[in-house]
Amino acid sequence: MSTVATEAGPSPADEPVPEITQRRLTPLVPPHDPWSWVVAAVVTTIAAIVRLVDLSRPGHIVFDETYYAPNAWALVQYGVEWEVAEGGANPVDGAPVLGDGPAFVVHPPLGKWLIGLGEWAFGYTPFGWRIAAALAGIISVLLVARIARRLFGSTMLGAAAGLLVALDGMHVVMSRTALLDIFLLLFVVAGFGALLLDRDQRRSRWLAALAAGRDRPGFGVPWWRLAAGALLGCALAVKWSAVAFIPVFLGLALWWEVSARRTAGVRRPWRDTVAGQWRGFVAATVLIPVVYLATWIGWFTSDHGFYRHAPVDAQGEPWPARVVAALRNLYEYHAQALTFHSGLDATHPYESPAWQWLLLARPIAFHYSDQGGCGAEHCASAVLLLGTPLLWWSFLPALAALVWLGVARRDWRAGAILLGVAAGIGPWFLFDDRVMFYFYALPAQPFLVLAVVYVLGAVMSSARPRSTGDTGTILGVDRRTFGAVLVGGYVILVALTFAYFYPVYSAQLIPYESWQARMWLDTWI
Repeated sequence: MSTVATEAGPSPADEPVPEITQRRLTPLVPPHDPWSWVVAAVVTTIAAIVRLVDLSRPGHIVFDETYYAPNAWALVQYGVEWEVAEGGANPVDGAPVLGDGPAFVVHPPLGKWLIGLGEWAFGYTPFGWRIAAALAGIISVLLVARIARRLFGSTMLGAAAGLLVALDGMHVVMSRTALLDIFLLLFVVAGFGALLLDRDQRRSRWLAALAAGRDRPGFGVPWWRLAAGALLGCALAVKWSAVAFIPVFLGLALWWEVSARRTAGVRRPWRDTVAGQWRGFVAATVLIPVVYLATWIGWFTSDHGFYRHAPVDAQGEPWPARVVAALRNLYEYHAQALTFHSGLDATHPYESPAWQWLLLARPIAFHYSDQGGCGAEHCASAVLLLGTPLLWWSFLPALAALVWLGVARRDWRAGAILLGVAAGIGPWFLFDDRVMFYFYALPAQPFLVLAVVYVLGAVMSSARPRSTGDTGTILGVDRRTFGAVLVGGYVILVALTFAYFYPVYSAQLIPYESWQARMWLDTWI
C-alpha cells in the first residue's frame, strides 16, 4: 500500500517508516550509557580541582570584584544594591561599611544575588564572594560535556569538549573571580542544552507517531522549550548582552520544529508549525520577561531601591496603582542604565575591540604583585585573564573549517554552533566606539570549543557513512583510529599549555623570570 500525503502529513500505512526518515528523526546521542556519566564526572572533577584549589588566592579584591562583591553583600542585607561608605571594612566580619542610600548600578541583579549567596554562606571573604562563580564554571563544564555528546553522538568527543572548557585559562580565571560573566555563560549554555533536548524529544515523538501509523504526535507540553525560555530570562537577568541569544535560540527552535515536520512528510511544514506550536513558542517567549522581572524581587519589595518611588510615587495608593507605578519606575531605571551603557566611551588600559579577542591581542591583568618569598631574588604573583593560547589560536581555523564542512555536509549542527558564536561575539562589532573588554567573549567560548570538537570529529568520520561500517583510512591508518589519536593528542597539548600558564591564572608566587617567560606577546604585559 502506498502512503498518501494529506494536508497535515502522511496517512496511516501498512509500510514501515522509511529508513531515511527514521535516521533523520532519531537523536544522535547513543543509547543510555552509564559509562558516559562516569567520563563526564571525571572531566567535571578536573574542572573542580583547578577552580577550587586555593580559591581565596589572591586574598583581596581584584579588578571588578570591587563592584560586585559589595553589591552582592548589600543585596543580602537590604535586597537592593547600596552605597559603600568611606572608611574601609567592618572590624568584626570584614564586610564593607554600607552608606546611607541605595546605589545606582547598571547590571540586573541575578548574578549579584548568586555571589551574595556565597557571601551569606561563607562570609565576606575571598572564598565567600568567589565560590558561586566557581560552582557556575564547574557546572558549565559538565553541561558542555553532555551537550557535545548529544550533538556528536560520541562520549569521547563529549569528554574532549568538556576538558577543553575545563582547561581554558579564560574560563578558569572567570570561574575564580566574582564577576558576572561566568553566570551569563552558564545560563546561555543551559538554555542551548534545553533546546537540544527539546529538539530530540520532539523528533522522537514524531517518529513514534509515524511508527504507530499516526500522521502526527498528540499534544504534549514542551517542557524543555519552556525551560529554555526561563534560562534565557535568567541569562538576561545577569547581563543585558544575553539579548543577542534570544532571537537566535528561538529561531533555532522554530527551524528545528519545521525541519522535523518536513522530515515526517508534512506538506506545508511552516504553516503547520505555526498552527500547531504557536502556543508553546509564545509561552517560552513570555517566560523570558517574567523570569527577568522576578529577579528584581528585592527591588520590588523594598522602599529603598534606586528609583523605587521615582518618578512616580504611589505609596498609599491601591495596589493596582502601586504595581503600575513600580513598573513605570523600573522602566525609568532601565532607561538610565541604557543611557550609561550606550555612552560608555571612556578609555581603559586593558580595553580591546572585538576583532582582537580570538587573537588574544589584549588580555587583562586582574592582579599583579612583585614580592619576595619564592626563593628567587624577584618574585611575581599574577592573575592574567588569558585564554589557553593553543586553544584560542585554534578557534579561527576551526570556524573556517566549520563553515566549509557545514555547507558541504548540510549539517544543522554546524549552523547551530556558528549561530552561538555569532550571538556571543557578533553584536560587539557594532559598538566600535564603546570601551570593550576581552571577557565579553566568554559566552561564546563554549560554542568556539564545540567548533573545534566538530572539526576534530569530522576527521574521525566520513561525510556519508558506509553501510559496511568502513570509515576509510587516512595516511594508511583507519580513519577512526587516526581521529581518536588526533583528538587525544590535541587535548593533551592544550592541557600541557594550560599547565604551563596555570601559575599566572591562579596568582601563584613564581620567580619574576618565570612570569616574564609566559608573556609571549608584548601586549600581554
